[in-house]
Formats: sequence, C-alpha cells, structure tokens
Amino acid sequence: MQSSNPVLNRSSAFAPGQGQAYPGAAPYGQPGPHNQPGQYGGGYGGPQQYQGAPADSRPMTLDDVIVKTSLTLAVVTITAALSWALIPNTMVVPAFLGGALVAFALGMVLSFKRKISPVLVMAYAAFEGVFLGVGSEFIARYVGSADVVVQAVLATLVTTGITLATYKYFNIKVTARFTRMVMIATMGFAGVILINFIASMLGFSSGIGGFGAMGLLFAAIGAGLAVFNLILDFDMIERGVAAGAPQNEAWRAAFGLTVTLVWLYWNLLRILAILRGGD
Repeated sequence: MQSSNPVLNRSSAFAPGQGQAYPGAAPYGQPGPHNQPGQYGGGYGGPQQYQGAPADSRPMTLDDVIVKTSLTLAVVTITAALSWALIPNTMVVPAFLGGALVAFALGMVLSFKRKISPVLVMAYAAFEGVFLGVGSEFIARYVGSADVVVQAVLATLVTTGITLATYKYFNIKVTARFTRMVMIATMGFAGVILINFIASMLGFSSGIGGFGAMGLLFAAIGAGLAVFNLILDFDMIERGVAAGAPQNEAWRAAFGLTVTLVWLYWNLLRILAILRGGD
C-alpha cells in the first residue's frame, strides 16, 4: 500500500509491503499476534516482512520526524516573513511565480530521488516560503487586513490537529481502495490546476484561481484533498517507524508533510479571503 504523496513512495521504508530492503538492512519489525518471528502484524491485509535500517544506523523515530518537520516549517515561515517585508511591489509577480516554479521543480526532484537530500529539502522550504510570503501579502491586501493570514495559520494548525486526533483515536483504517481514490482525486485536481495555470498565462480565465464562486469551490476541494493526504501521510510515516526506516528518512517524511501542510494552508487562506471579500 502506498501514500498518494509521491515523496513517501520513493522509499521502501514507507511502502514495506513491497518486499524492498535497504542494503545491509536489519529487521526492526515486531512480531504480530498471528505472525512468525520477523514479521510485522500491520493489520492491513496480513503479515508483511519488513527490513529496517542498515545495521550501522539507528532507525527513524517519530521524534526525528517532528524535529525535521519543525525545521522545514521554520524555514518556510522565516522566508515567507522576509519576502513579505522586503520584496518591493515591482517584484511581487516575478517573486510569486519564481518561488512557485522553483519550489515545484525542487519538489519534483526530491519526489523522484531514492536518497533524500536535506539540503534540497531546505531549499524547497525556502522557495516555498517566498511563494507563500508574497501570495499571503497579496491576499491580505485584497481583503484589507493581515488578520486573514493569522486566521489561515490557526485554521491550518487546528485542522491538522483534528485530523491527527481523528486518525489516532478513531483508529482510521487506510485501505487500498481509500488510497487509490485519494491518489486519483489528487492527481486529477493537480492536473486541472496545472492546465488552468498554463491557460491563465495565455490570457484565458476560468475563475478556478480567482476569488469568485468557482475559486471557492476549488479551494474547498483542495483543502479537503489535503486533509485526506494528511491521513495517508500519517499512516505511511507510522509504517516507516514500525519498519525501522533509517534515521535520514525522517527528512523525506518532513518534506512530505511540508508539501501537504503548505497546500492545506494556501487553500484555507483562499477560502477565508473569498468569504470575507475584498476591501
């Protein structure tokens, strides 16, 4: 079973059921109640054989993921604040498009790398921060108040917390069918956004990226898909920890979570801006 987040799919640590292993890997799985020693009782379709971190490396922990994610989000926040404060009005559009395109390119590189690069993860976070800083400033001006940004940040934190609590305490089962549905919906949504972006560069406007009814609809769909992707990411990170993934893989998990959280924030910000209207 795989996450719809391509970042986590590049490592066998986050898809242990595929029977892949790291060179020199040592097993870290715990025997399940009906499994043979060395098998992990994942509860999602029977026993699965896991191979964990290399023998000379300690396995990844949830604390590792939390620390690395905090670092990447801190970089996003700092560069966003600096971009808001320092980029002049004449450079807003180039900075917005440049930040978005470079972050997208780095995201694609990281998504397809077998070995995660912490330097590239931080570079991605920095350019994503430029995009969010300039974009957030534009929306704050549209609404006429910076309060909308604070509200979007709080809404993102609350939504993430509720999603995590729901996943843990209601014991949500991430099935293969659920994963496929989210993957298809996410790829379809991303395709529509990409086509709309290209069309807007050519002078055509569909309203998808605007502040009308169509923009509100697509922002709501985007936020909903981000929540579903958070559930998949939580599940796959939990599996990676259980499989004893190498410590460095925490950077991959942090990158995947950052991608999803940025996506969630941006759509919630747009929803709040559309509901409040321009000044």
